[in-house]
Amino acid sequence: MDRFDERILRELKLNGRLTNVELADRIGLSPSATLRRVQELERNGVIKGYRAVLDRNKLGLCFVAYVTVGLSNHSKQAQLEFEERINDATEVTECHNITGVSEYLLKVETKDLIAYKRFHADVLGEIPQVNSIATMVVMESPKEAG
Repeated sequence: MDRFDERILRELKLNGRLTNVELADRIGLSPSATLRRVQELERNGVIKGYRAVLDRNKLGLCFVAYVTVGLSNHSKQAQLEFEERINDATEVTECHNITGVSEYLLKVETKDLIAYKRFHADVLGEIPQVNSIATMVVMESPKEAG
């Protein structure tokens, strides 16, 4: 990775829809050299993919919470079973295995508090490995990953 690759990544992180010509102009390389570099970054897995940033409110997902989950059993098998159940939960948009008092940090998006309560009881409450749940409700997001 050199300064051109770093510039490519910075620009694509800000706007993944840039055309190759626009990207080349911003980083100061020819379009063909830029395209080769982007393809190499994709091939090497540095660029894992491109995605759309959605407006949660327009989708009716107005309730966002971060939830820490502690497991009753700390074995690898318990973690795998928990992760498998969480992968099926559409309300969970992020799942991170963390250090500290809890094993997992989840980002959960639902329509409202009632829908979150249903998720809390019907999904998290039904996973046998779950020992503790702590919910932090997002009031506002002045800075958020795009």
